[in-house]
Amino acid sequence: MKNFCMVCATLLFTSQASAQEVVVGLGFSDFSDGSALDAATLQLEYTATPFKSTERWDHHFGGILTVDNESDVFVGFGVLSRYSLQNDWFLEGSFRPGLFFEGVSLNDLGQTLEFRSALAVGRYVGESSAVSLELSHKSNGGLSSTNPGVNKLSLRYHHSF
Repeated sequence: MKNFCMVCATLLFTSQASAQEVVVGLGFSDFSDGSALDAATLQLEYTATPFKSTERWDHHFGGILTVDNESDVFVGFGVLSRYSLQNDWFLEGSFRPGLFFEGVSLNDLGQTLEFRSALAVGRYVGESSAVSLELSHKSNGGLSSTNPGVNKLSLRYHHSF
């Protein structure tokens, strides 16, 4: 009985640990406002253990921090869904509302509250690693009279633990 409990605890811990993920991405932001300063970006993400899973879908909560070389900062939290394809490929979509702080006034997106949506395609390259290409968009959804938005293309490295 003791061995059975140890095996169950190990399986439970292993399944939870392998579902968490840290993601590091490098990209380029293209602001829709022509006078804004486009920028190179660094993003850090944390993806929690799935709150719902099916055969091909996993749904997670997660946070993101993005900084760029113009001192713009975005911090967001929301949901992420991943769909498993064949041959270790996957599709990912996310919606993470958050707070945007412009580093220079030219990069003003209209207000602090911004909505970030993203689509990515990726491939698992090891037992605990993946790479993906992500296209994201941030805007205030028309909540402000100023709503230029910003698009970003990022290459990301995923590490699950």
